[in-house]
Amino acid sequence: MLKVKDTLRSTVHLGFDGRVFKTYHGPNAGERFANEAHVLRHLETRGCRFVPRLLESDPIQLRIVTTNCGSRVEHLDEKRLRELFAELEQFGVRHDDPDIRNVTYRGADGRFCVIDFELATILPGFEKLPS
Repeated sequence: MLKVKDTLRSTVHLGFDGRVFKTYHGPNAGERFANEAHVLRHLETRGCRFVPRLLESDPIQLRIVTTNCGSRVEHLDEKRLRELFAELEQFGVRHDDPDIRNVTYRGADGRFCVIDFELATILPGFEKLPS
């Protein structure tokens, strides 16, 4: 596995099979883990296709496994960045950390994607499953 992020809040590894392994540590690690897993499940039920798909979550190890959404983006103009995070809100999620470090580019379909939902909020009115 390749370590792609190691901060006070989390460590992220990219598996050779393409899966992403994120382990939480530091302040409020359990809450951040639970929130990211919850938000990713919510986005999947809403049909959001430009975020990682949650494959596994382990509340004992505070680790999630997701699909890979491409490579980190180095440059993106402010207008496109705002549009991307606004598009996410159409699925009922405010990211709460709308920075370029949380954007990837998926070359397979030419799509910018959003990652890292540990601080995200599900917006009022979107808590229930769509009918």
